[in-house]
Parts: sequence; structure tokens; C-alpha cells
Amino acid sequence: MSETTGVPAPTIKYYIREGLVAPGQPTGRNQAKYTEEHVRRLKLVRALVEYGGLSLAAIRDLIAQVDNPDLQAFDLLGAAQRTVTQQKDPRPGPYKDSAERRLHDLLTKRGWRIKTGDPAYHTAVGVLAALDEIGRQDMLDALDDYAEAAERIAEIDVSLVGDVSDRERAVEIVVIGTSVGDTLIAMLRRLAQATVGERLYT
Repeated sequence: MSETTGVPAPTIKYYIREGLVAPGQPTGRNQAKYTEEHVRRLKLVRALVEYGGLSLAAIRDLIAQVDNPDLQAFDLLGAAQRTVTQQKDPRPGPYKDSAERRLHDLLTKRGWRIKTGDPAYHTAVGVLAALDEIGRQDMLDALDDYAEAAERIAEIDVSLVGDVSDRERAVEIVVIGTSVGDTLIAMLRRLAQATVGERLYT
């Protein structure tokens, strides 16, 4: 399995001990037989570690959900997304309260799901509160435009997931696509800013 995946044997043994990859079927004192399922799971774990930047505890939780047949595909994808979403809680106060109302109104207007327990929801409230506190009303006024662009990106993201019956592949796409995709979108935005800025100001 090490030769097939490129993962060193000690790392494979460590993942097995940690419960991230199931043990193989023993065929001798120090030997075991591994299947294609073992290889796929190992590749998923390696991708989550190397590209998703996840802790082993987060991967263990996520793997448990992948293996839970009672968890519907949509909920599994949501769980995968939450593993790569940092939560930064906003400071209490009037700016937070105003930001929460503003975000709630935006989500309602656009018909988006309102999940106040979502890490992205908390972080978005904090960002809006910070913008309000420093007086960037212009950015707050552009919130709907930002949301429209985000929705278009989300449509592309979800179309890439494809067949959710392959649960491991779907989770890999969500985790890696979101973490790496965030960086890609940020860099494309900066390249576009340079071009648009030059067009406007030179």
C-alpha cells in the first residue's frame, strides 16, 4: 500500500493506530492484505492532512461521519465544509447586534439558509461589525454585490461535487476545494483588482 500511494509505511501504521484507516486482514505474523478501499481511504486522509490542513482529531471526526450511513449526503457535505471554516466570534455590543441584523436581512433577502450556529455565520457577523466600527459604510453598502459574486462561486463549487453517492470523493472535493479554492479566489481577486485599478486610475 505504501508503494501504491507513496505514503511511508510508518505513516500508514500511525493512521491505522489513530483509527483513520482500517487495519488490513492479517495474512501472517507481520503482514496484512489491503484492498482498494484501504487505498482510497489512505489517499483521502493524506489529502485532508496535506491540503486541507486539518488536525488528526478533525479528520477522525470527519471520517466517522463519512462512515455513518445514516448521515444524509447534504449533511455530510455541510460537516466537511465546517471542518475547514474557522470561527471567529465577534465582540458583544451594539456593532455585533447591528451586524447580526444586517446579515440576517441579507440571507433572508437572497433566500439563503440561516444557520446561526455555523462558523461562517459567526465570522461574517464579526467582519460586518468590524466594518461598521471603523466606519466603512461603503463596503457595507456593497454587501449585496459581494453576496451575488459569492453565490455564483458557490454554484460552481457545488457543481464540481457531482455524484454525492461516492461519499469519500465528495468530502475530498469539498474540503480541498474549499481550502485551496479560497486561496485561488483571493489571488484571482487581487489580479483583477490590479487590472481594474489600472483601468480606472491610469
